[in-house]
Amino acid sequence: MSQQPPSVNGAVNIVASNLEENNGDTYFADAEKKERHGDLNEAITLFGKAAFEYNSSKKFSQYGSALLRLANAHYLMAHYAEAEQVTLNVALKNYSKIGSKTGQMESYNQLGKIYLAADKLTQSLWFYTQQGILAKQVGDNNAYIDSVLGLAQVKTKKKEYTLALKDINRAELLAKSSNLARFKNQIREAKAQIPAKAMAKKQLVKQ
Repeated sequence: MSQQPPSVNGAVNIVASNLEENNGDTYFADAEKKERHGDLNEAITLFGKAAFEYNSSKKFSQYGSALLRLANAHYLMAHYAEAEQVTLNVALKNYSKIGSKTGQMESYNQLGKIYLAADKLTQSLWFYTQQGILAKQVGDNNAYIDSVLGLAQVKTKKKEYTLALKDINRAELLAKSSNLARFKNQIREAKAQIPAKAMAKKQLVKQ
């Protein structure tokens, strides 16, 4: 009799830890579904639950992903302060702790995006620059082009159209040389933000 409780306890512990992992995945999948259907409040709750489960089961890479998706759902609802808090104080710290350069770059990109939307252009510029520096260090062309396009958006918002165009053209050259077709739309959208007058001026300079 005295030997039974430990083995029962062991079984319960194994089930609990598996459940935590599965719950994290289940919450994450449900959150993605809600986000796709535009139910962002519910997505925020579920991404939060997924993050909690991943953290409990020490799956820190998934924990970071859930945090960034949670922050992004806040961003989509224009909850910029909440999006900033989650990305800056939780996700970025988690990725720094586990030494994930990819996670750090994603966090920098997201912060650039959040600050741009919140009209905090100095901060936005700083985080897009940090993403670019790190991307160059690790040789991640995708992340580097992302950062250059981010910088272009900030400069466009500051009405620094000539500088913005330089960044857009640099991103376009890099994307072409790396055969990264996925940036085509982003580059087209970035160019569309530049007033026609500034574009015409650039053409004259070229000639």
